[in-house]
Amino acid sequence: MSDVVAGADGLTRCAWGVSTPEYQPYHDEEWGRPVGDDVLVLEKICLEGFQSGLAWITILRKREAFRRAFAGFAPEVVAQFGDGEVERLLGDPGIVRHRAKILAAIANARATLRLAEEGVSLAALVWSHEPVRGDAATSFNQLPPSTPESTALSADLRRRGFQFVGPTTAYAAMQALGVVNDHLAGCHFREVCAAERAAFTAPRL
Repeated sequence: MSDVVAGADGLTRCAWGVSTPEYQPYHDEEWGRPVGDDVLVLEKICLEGFQSGLAWITILRKREAFRRAFAGFAPEVVAQFGDGEVERLLGDPGIVRHRAKILAAIANARATLRLAEEGVSLAALVWSHEPVRGDAATSFNQLPPSTPESTALSADLRRRGFQFVGPTTAYAAMQALGVVNDHLAGCHFREVCAAERAAFTAPRL
């Protein structure tokens, strides 16, 4: 199968975007679109952490359950979670019941609030590691698992108290949040994302 395929609507997409019904709206409407909202950035960082060692489709299918379980990833709420909430989450079959990842999400919410107390936006911190935009990849094999920028972002986040944010996880978040545009050459939505990025004012430190 080609890495870019035409859908029934005549639009070309990265092949993974049509591999399951859940992937197409995620590919078309979210992945690679620039995001500047701290809550959405926190959600993505946490979900990418939960995805570690699993397929993203597993997390995508549980996403609404994650949002319910973690109060929409509102940092001021999640930061207050204690032992009782951790036990509740460990008993919730709708999410990934992994203690270390649950504790990491809580730590990430607390780290987000500490940033805010310092006058720093989480979204701005992430966007400060935006690379210079290069040529589009033509195949999935050309996409790296991590980059120097994601390695630097990972180190920055960990220094500030974030957990489950290794370079590969950081890069996946950068892809999803539009900090990089990894839609393949020939994918209709690469140009859509590029146009949105051109009109988007990235938050700055």
